[in-house]
Amino acid sequence: MRRMDAAVTRQGLFARILGMRETALIIFILLLVLFVSLRSPYFFTLKNFTDILLDTAILMIVATGQMMVIITRGVDLSVASGMAFSGMAVGMIVSNNWGIHPVVAVLMGMGIGLVLGSFNSLLVAKGDVPPIITTLATMSIYRGLTFVISRGQWVDAHEMPDAFKLLARGSILGIPNLVLIVIVVSLIFYYFLGYTRTGRQIFAIGSNPTAAVSAGINVGKIKFLVYMLSGALYGSAGVLWISRYASAQADSATGFELLTVASCVIGGVFIFGGTGTIPGVLLGSLLLGIVVNALNLIRVSPFWKLAIQGLIILVAVVIDSIVSRRFERALRTRRKK
Repeated sequence: MRRMDAAVTRQGLFARILGMRETALIIFILLLVLFVSLRSPYFFTLKNFTDILLDTAILMIVATGQMMVIITRGVDLSVASGMAFSGMAVGMIVSNNWGIHPVVAVLMGMGIGLVLGSFNSLLVAKGDVPPIITTLATMSIYRGLTFVISRGQWVDAHEMPDAFKLLARGSILGIPNLVLIVIVVSLIFYYFLGYTRTGRQIFAIGSNPTAAVSAGINVGKIKFLVYMLSGALYGSAGVLWISRYASAQADSATGFELLTVASCVIGGVFIFGGTGTIPGVLLGSLLLGIVVNALNLIRVSPFWKLAIQGLIILVAVVIDSIVSRRFERALRTRRKK
């Protein structure tokens, strides 16, 4: 009898593990890697996987901020424009002041992002303007300001000091700096969301705003915070972007906001708020990076690449909706029992 109970318990645990979005993503990524490796001998190499990690590292950072916004039932469409503005502003400063330390440059970008995020916060949390309207407007504002301060000019590689370019291109003990930065950022926000009172309040607001207010949670304050944190992350990511590509352009990161939303949705962040995990977002970003890399290697038409990326997002949203409906039914069934 005990053996039977233990077997049932193990089966239940195994079912829960398989039901996790992260597990499903890992399995899908492994199958995708196997399939593409059979199609292209250049895919399954250390250099290629390093390139994939470097290409998706900045996406992972910005998607972490986007995740917190979506959890609170919002969306930040200004992340790409904010990245471009922060990157351009810091790039122009660095090009005229070669003695600035790279870490200081990142902190400057973070500060600029905090200001941009705070403007979104004021409109959403204090002005009660819908997030999609607010960030759609600021997306255009920040992009326009980028063109204004740059006057349409670029900051090229030869205008940047080598130390600054090594910020995103260098490595420590063989591990790329960008990967180390992603690890640090992920660990910080994993702890923040999972083990702090404020982190739990972020999830509570997304799950049930009315109940959160009844529980004494300052909804406006929490929403103000998440947009500021999103700003800080995309501001620092903008600096890493120009360091990685050794170029600051007014149209940098165009369309990047959609990739951050896609990474979140694919990673299991419920688009209507309340659920999401850091590992899920990292895996969602990695999956997008692998797909883009694989399509390039097997020489798929650029038009098909866009269609395939859109299809992946659509499938992720449909799966998310099905899973959430089943979860709600299961909860109702348990309550009746």
